[in-house]
Amino acid sequence: MNHVWLDVDPGHDDAIAILLAVHCPNVHLMGISTVHGNASALHTAQNAARCLHAFGAPEDIHVYPGASKPLIRPTKHDPEIHGEDGLGGVEGLDAADSPSSLTRFVLDDGGVPVRALEGMAKSIQEAIAKGHKIVVVSCGPCTNIALFVSVYPDLLKGIEQFVFMGGGVGLGNRSAVAEYNVLCDPEAAQILLDTPVRKIMIPINVTHTAIATSAIQSKLLSPSGGLRHTLSTLITYFADSYKSTFGFEDGPPLHDPLTIAFVSRPDLFSCQRYRVDVELGGTHTTGETVVDIWDYRSCDESWGPLGKNCLVAKSVDVDGFFELFFRCVEKCDKVSPLNH
Repeated sequence: MNHVWLDVDPGHDDAIAILLAVHCPNVHLMGISTVHGNASALHTAQNAARCLHAFGAPEDIHVYPGASKPLIRPTKHDPEIHGEDGLGGVEGLDAADSPSSLTRFVLDDGGVPVRALEGMAKSIQEAIAKGHKIVVVSCGPCTNIALFVSVYPDLLKGIEQFVFMGGGVGLGNRSAVAEYNVLCDPEAAQILLDTPVRKIMIPINVTHTAIATSAIQSKLLSPSGGLRHTLSTLITYFADSYKSTFGFEDGPPLHDPLTIAFVSRPDLFSCQRYRVDVELGGTHTTGETVVDIWDYRSCDESWGPLGKNCLVAKSVDVDGFFELFFRCVEKCDKVSPLNH
């Protein structure tokens, strides 16, 4: 069983990552932290709570709001892709201020939601006490992760690996060479890459192959139901955004769910280990993930600042991924309050 902590900025594809994290048979979701990114930190926290309820997650899975801005750079959001609240066009979810959403937050003695770093630390401490490790999955800017590894270096012993969706190999989507999650907080991404723990990078070169085609969307609606209608509106809005902004004619890429797919089914992926760094000062290249595919840099075998620090996904079995996706949807159908 993979014990997973999920850090997200929902976001349409983040929502599907949450669904997989709740319903993959060999994934035990410990908790969710949220971060600025696709929308404001307020909206991403609310969206994560709404998704947990919609997907029938156990009541003991909670949301812990995290960083509202990058470490040093101005905050940016992406309403062109995700709408103003991060889940534009999605129908059927409970309101952000509904009791079903509010109960997903843990409140401290002062009635304030417990924050991301505290939630992560408690979860990892409990894992260490029980003799197992946690996989930390990041589907947004790495701000929370960078803060956590900086504040709690003693808890790295409780982390098996970091799996993050971000970056590209010679490819960008929000600049000529930079992928959005890394571009939002490149310094945080570099801090993660320098952390001496095994890391897996799922770049857009791979996520752009996991397309929710019209055939996938049709299959999603058979059989019909409230959950599947909600997922259909999510994918349809995302498809329209990707068509108008990036020219994706066949459907939208499901970036973030591939992180959970990797945790559950690493056999679906082909990966190779490289040295990866983030360009922090380039006039035209800030946020680029520099993947040393020719081994120019002399590295040791560690996962930290001097080593080949990252496994980079090179391909995914797309049919296998969607088979896993539909298995999770079928499980979710049985417990989702949207169907009852």
